[in-house]
Amino acid sequence: MAAGLGTRMKSATPKHLHPLLGRRLVDWVVDAVEPLGADPLVLVVAPDAVDAFEEMDVAVQEKPLGTGDSLRAAQEKVGAAKELLVVSGDHPRLTPKLLRRLVEEHRDSGATATVLSFEPPDPRAYGRIVRDGAGRLEQIVENADADDAQREIREVNSSIYVFAADKLWPALDRIEPVNAQGELYLTDAVRLLIEAGGEVAVFKAPDAGEVEGVNTRAELADAAAFLRARVNKEHMLAGVTIVDPQTTWIELDVELEPDSTIHPFTILRGKTRVAAGAEVGPHAVVVDAEIGPDATVGPFCYLRPGTKLGQGAKAGAFVEIKKSAIGARAKVPHLSYIGDAEIGDDTNVAAGNITANYPHEPGRPKQRTKIGRNVKTGIHNGFEAPVEIGDDAWIAGGAYITEDVPPESLAGFPPKQITKEGYLRGKRND
Repeated sequence: MAAGLGTRMKSATPKHLHPLLGRRLVDWVVDAVEPLGADPLVLVVAPDAVDAFEEMDVAVQEKPLGTGDSLRAAQEKVGAAKELLVVSGDHPRLTPKLLRRLVEEHRDSGATATVLSFEPPDPRAYGRIVRDGAGRLEQIVENADADDAQREIREVNSSIYVFAADKLWPALDRIEPVNAQGELYLTDAVRLLIEAGGEVAVFKAPDAGEVEGVNTRAELADAAAFLRARVNKEHMLAGVTIVDPQTTWIELDVELEPDSTIHPFTILRGKTRVAAGAEVGPHAVVVDAEIGPDATVGPFCYLRPGTKLGQGAKAGAFVEIKKSAIGARAKVPHLSYIGDAEIGDDTNVAAGNITANYPHEPGRPKQRTKIGRNVKTGIHNGFEAPVEIGDDAWIAGGAYITEDVPPESLAGFPPKQITKEGYLRGKRND
């Protein structure tokens, strides 16, 4: 269920669509549910959020009239199901293992419904699980309706359930609005099931941390830290060195090979791939980039989408690279911007180099710069695309290159480019 307004987020963005470690909050929940093979898997959303879920089966809750009404909105989509797993869309820490155990407990108990409960360090505004003397569920009391004794109860409702469908739908038809807004609460359906003599079981999560939900931005940050720790641990157990996990943020779709090393204050996003032997950081931001074997990145480096570093390549301090291929053992050591470029193997880009790839003319696309193999550029070089530097060429310091430079040539000599074609032929010793 992901149709709530999430007013406590104090945001124009619906709560379930807030970004969380590279995905939307609700996507984490869907990822936890999908491995259970739910068929159909239906997402209940608000009318203005339908376009955000084009690839999913959605049901629309026309007005935000509570959790009971939200489930009613899905009845047409799931009406043929015998069992219903109902999951709140703001619990990003859930795991398939926990949800699978909940379903198994429900089936083993033969209950009409099973409630997933947990005991957080602070019960906050969660509904309280009230049990009778025999330990059976007596009622779920919302925090606002609880008395002082009930607020002392540590066990709370997660708003995650498994229902026998043939018992649930009649109960949903009988629940009544609880306030002037006409809201219908799913917990009232649970109450009616108990009053009708049905057995409603409670399965308490072994790890309360996996069940904590998100209602505020502070809780969103807590969830991000929890998921960061989970993702980092999985990488470390798979053979990746993360020097300081608490300052390292790695999104879920990032691929890290064993024996890669991630240094502190590094952010790896999107479809980034880091090969074995590579070292990234400290203070690096890498987005949708490929870092080859034994390559080094940082410190203070930004690799933007489309960047590819070859084996043993280096992107050093205060370097930004975008949509460019850096060849094997090539170096961009410091203070440079490389965009829309190809740099060949063993080339060294000196300090303060910039590829000027934007033409500043309406309608003209960005152009590419190609720098060949074993090229040595000088400090403070600019390359105005489209331009090509041949293999084994040298560029003099301070030069702005606007014309192609043939292989083994020396070019530069500001203010105007002068090219000494073939000047280095037979003179280089590298």
